[in-house]
Amino acid sequence: MRIARLETPTGPRHAVASGDQWNIVTDPFAAPLVYTGESIPATDAVLLAAIDPRLVVGIGHNKPGNPLPMQAWHKSVHTVAGSGDAIYAVRGLGTVNIEGELAVVIGSSATNLTLENAFDAVLGYTVANDVTNVDQCAIDQRNFQGKSGKNYTPLGPWIETEIADPENVATEVVINGDVIVNSGSFNLPSSVAATLVYVTSWLTLEPGDVVLTGAPGTDIAVQPGDVVDITLAGIGTLSNTIA
Repeated sequence: MRIARLETPTGPRHAVASGDQWNIVTDPFAAPLVYTGESIPATDAVLLAAIDPRLVVGIGHNKPGNPLPMQAWHKSVHTVAGSGDAIYAVRGLGTVNIEGELAVVIGSSATNLTLENAFDAVLGYTVANDVTNVDQCAIDQRNFQGKSGKNYTPLGPWIETEIADPENVATEVVINGDVIVNSGSFNLPSSVAATLVYVTSWLTLEPGDVVLTGAPGTDIAVQPGDVVDITLAGIGTLSNTIA
């Protein structure tokens, strides 16, 4: 099932894809879903960030070749943006990287998850771009300074609830039409399930919270004017321009 967050005359609404239209639902976390009877043609739909989270958790030290133990940190929800939104890169403070990542959207309250039940708490998955002023990371180990720029966390284009294997999601990063890297969640030192176990061992996650799982070699320096397309197999493509 594909769930999007759309702009409508009455404000942001969630909707489920059905053929060539989006059918509005009252609550994307309800089971079963309740449809309002309203629909929007796909050609007229204006997609917003896939979710408007109360909490975004990043996972540090989860890139290929990193020997350090996994570490979580908070990223401000004020950095969340949608596909098509410009990323306003903070300049004059060193290199700015994009990071293509698999993002987990939590569907139910979750604490002390295990490797066996970690995915039971998941609503679905979306594409994330964890934009970073990388030189600030050495100055501020809490990742506040380097990851708080305007629209530094694009999420989208939608949430996909049916992924065959979250541990085997291919990732392609294209910049200005050129394929720069192919990787995937299979290259993360700590698995997607392990990240959820770790986070929920310290913090209870609630519906709508987002966990970024780490950049599997998809951290790439960008310049103003660059067009970044991050595609996760089975989910979709997140597209943004660097301002």
